[in-house]
Amino acid sequence: MTGENSRKALVVRGGWEGHAPVEATELFVPFLEKQGFDVVRAESPAPYADAAFMAGVDLIVQCYTMGTIERAELQGLEAAIRAGTGMAGWHGGIADSFRNSSDYLHLIGGQFACHPGKQPDAPDAGTQEHYFVPYTVNMSPEAAGHPITEGISDFDLLTEQYWVLTDDYIDVLATTTQRVRPWDPWHREVTSPAIWTRRWGKGRVFVATPGHSVDVLQHDSVRTVTERGMVWASR
Repeated sequence: MTGENSRKALVVRGGWEGHAPVEATELFVPFLEKQGFDVVRAESPAPYADAAFMAGVDLIVQCYTMGTIERAELQGLEAAIRAGTGMAGWHGGIADSFRNSSDYLHLIGGQFACHPGKQPDAPDAGTQEHYFVPYTVNMSPEAAGHPITEGISDFDLLTEQYWVLTDDYIDVLATTTQRVRPWDPWHREVTSPAIWTRRWGKGRVFVATPGHSVDVLQHDSVRTVTERGMVWASR
């Protein structure tokens, strides 16, 4: 859908290919178009540096794991969000982007630290599957009435479980808890945010840590939360 009354969504994708950035973002493009967005795709964060273009962007959907961001790009991204552009993403595409930039971490409010795997001598050691573990996403009490998570109950996944480093300036809608197993070096359970939002100036940021692969994003609860998160974040 295009036209002078439609909203504009910028989809920025790339970085590490293991998160299938093209397939993952294309999964949500039909939804965005049905919501009235004119969708523009970019294979790098370069558009962030174009202030005139970014002024017309209502929503950024980013799936860009690791990679780098230039100073002008980051400044443009921050300025756009501060002025009201929304930002949404999942997994490493937003919570493990641009490790070279502490200012990006400050903007998003949480950073991937690790995804603990199975026991070290498991047969699949050394593969991605080694890090696919069963875990539960637990809804926070505050999530019951939030437009992103209303009606969503705790749900179970078999995929990477993100341990993230965060600050107090996030609104946590769901958490996940790392258990202590015999081979782990930590000594007590660790609870990390799994779904959160952050207000920045006039803008909104939405982050969900599930989403390693397309099949995880197609999980009913993950997809519902992600789609609602994009709508909530948009200008």
